[in-house]
Amino acid sequence: METFNQSSVVVPLVHQQVFTVEMNEGRITKTVVAIVMCLLFICINSIMFHTLLSKPVFRELPRYILFAHMLCSDTVQLMLASLLYMLALSLQKIPKAVCSLIILMSSATARVSALNLGVMSLERYAAICFPLRHSELATQKMTALSIAILWSLACLSPAIDILYALILSPVSFRNLIFCTRERFILAPWQRDMFQGLNGFFFVAVTAIIIFTYISVILAARSASADKDSAKKALRTVLLHLGQLVLCLNSLLYGTIERALAMTSSSRLFRDLRYANFLFVYILPRCLSPLIYGLRDDAVRSLFLYYVRCGTQKVQPSVTAH
Repeated sequence: METFNQSSVVVPLVHQQVFTVEMNEGRITKTVVAIVMCLLFICINSIMFHTLLSKPVFRELPRYILFAHMLCSDTVQLMLASLLYMLALSLQKIPKAVCSLIILMSSATARVSALNLGVMSLERYAAICFPLRHSELATQKMTALSIAILWSLACLSPAIDILYALILSPVSFRNLIFCTRERFILAPWQRDMFQGLNGFFFVAVTAIIIFTYISVILAARSASADKDSAKKALRTVLLHLGQLVLCLNSLLYGTIERALAMTSSSRLFRDLRYANFLFVYILPRCLSPLIYGLRDDAVRSLFLYYVRCGTQKVQPSVTAH
């Protein structure tokens, strides 16, 4: 086990050394771009979240509750990513106990978004295929229960890793460490479990989205179907599939980075690592309000009203279908 522990520590230390070299060379521009990009989309997500809280109809309908939940988790993920990025740049050590909470939330929010897409697709499936029972199947209580289950599944792997580290060495949680997920990987089975759960969740959510897409197509062909609603549902499910692919890239972020660290030169690794962080890890968290929220007529007009700081004379009316 000691050999594995040493090898698992090498990659985080390589990352810290690369950051030091990059900052010593004066390449601050890329860092500023990454942080500003995170802050910009945190601001956009926050405005969109405020939009969803501003009207009772958004707080009551399950699809908007699930969308608000995705916005919230993505925003937390962006905030934690910015925090970890700045800690790495400054080579700042923090208590292992504090790091464990950050890693728990960071890992959980990375998975919650993908799982949330599956539930959102099922809600659209119920609305189109079972319109008369939709109000019974998609209730606020069921939505809250679904969100609780999602968080339980998302927290499973990081919680086990942290508990295992706590059992092996409870005293170490008082120490100061560089905060990375690898610090809590102490045995090969933990990495296998992490990768296995990621694969299982991705396959499960993909199967749900494909199932709902086929079901909505079949429902749209029936004579009694609402053609307009079915077409909108099909486009929504396709967007969910696209978002799922982006979420998969986020889940593979650590694997890609470890591969880059072991196969690339120091200079090439810095460039590829930055691109990996920006386009694989950050970008998917920034697209949710753009590809989902802004295409909704009820949300878009009110969102733009708040973006303009309420300079319009009349606040847009909201009618959600």
